[in-house]
This record gives sequence, structure tokens and C-alpha cells, in this order.
Amino acid sequence: MKAIKIDGVIKRFTTIPKAWGNVICGYDTLTSDVWEASGFYDVVTPSYDSNTQYLGDLEWDANNSVFTYPVIDRTWSQSVAELKAGKIESLKSIYNRKLSETDWYIIRAQEGIAAPQDVIDARAALRTECATKEVEINALTTKKAVVSYSINIS
Repeated sequence: MKAIKIDGVIKRFTTIPKAWGNVICGYDTLTSDVWEASGFYDVVTPSYDSNTQYLGDLEWDANNSVFTYPVIDRTWSQSVAELKAGKIESLKSIYNRKLSETDWYIIRAQEGIAAPQDVIDARAALRTECATKEVEINALTTKKAVVSYSINIS
């Protein structure tokens, strides 16, 4: 992707135009030196964590001769405690759905049909894993850390 700044406004192009300025046809086949002389430079998108950052408006980076986006840290109106509560609610919802896949074994067990031991063990492991992750979430001390915490079920 290329961009050019015209009258203070940055315009992006997915490809170099076929015609530009005095060149009616074939401008896109010219060299990058010609494009840069006209003001066309690469657009560079920096890497960033979309959970905790976002990209600002496209800017000219004179030091590197490229157009790029500033990476801006997100802010949250919720407190750390509120973010933790939301994360834990999501955590428990995920594990509840996982446990619900085998609930029928437990219901049958109440009616006298024993649940297989591997199901009982798997359910216990899920509850332990959920409790461990809840402790990990509660140990986090910053909003960024809470928001960045990834709930991965093994």
C-alpha cells in the first residue's frame, strides 16, 4: 500500500495509479524513485496488541520515509476489580459450557446409573483448571494484564 500527502491530507492507495500528474498512462510502471519524488511512500502498519492497543490515524514518519500508524494504548473506564470480575465471569461461562457436555452423565448417576470414572475425572480436572485460572486472574494487578489474560482451555 502507498500513500501521499496532498494539501495536508494523507490519501491511501492500494496500488500506484496508472496516471498521475503529467503522466497520462504508465505511471504505475515507473520506479519507486519517481513515485517518491512525487510524494508516494509505503504505508507501514506496526505490530500491536489489539486487546490493549489500537492504531491512530495515518501519519508521515519523516525519520523512516514512510507513512505509518501510531500505536495508542487503550484505556478502560472499569476498575481493575471490575475487569477481573468480567474476566472471571467469562471464564466460568466457558467452563460451564464445557462441563455441560457431560451433565447428562451426572443426571443419570442421580437416577442410579453410574457415571464413567473418566468422565468424573475429566469434570474434576476442568473444575480444578477453572479454579487455577481464577486465582491467576485475581493475582493480576493492572488493567492491561487483566485484559491481556487469555483464557485457554486445555
